[in-house]
Amino acid sequence: MSEAQIKLWYRRFKHGREFVESDPRSGRPSTSRTPENVERVRAAIKENRRLTVRELEEDLGIQRTIVFEILTEDLGMKRVAAKFVPRLLSQEQKEFRAGVA
Repeated sequence: MSEAQIKLWYRRFKHGREFVESDPRSGRPSTSRTPENVERVRAAIKENRRLTVRELEEDLGIQRTIVFEILTEDLGMKRVAAKFVPRLLSQEQKEFRAGVA
């Protein structure tokens, strides 16, 4: 951290700042990754796990990158053999797989 940056932070705290958290930023807020859209993607994938990200983009009207983020980050899924599957197995699924093996 440069000396100028340290002085800037010192001045901010001297004038009443109490936390180091980021200030609100300007610009358009993200509106595509809403709980409603997460639910729409979840429902579409539940109905047909073979949908591609591109098909979801066209069907739901959500940008491809946002669809991918919803699938991987919000729903915890990853792409396996042309369909999306949950990243983590439930305890019941683990026991079933152990029983089969």
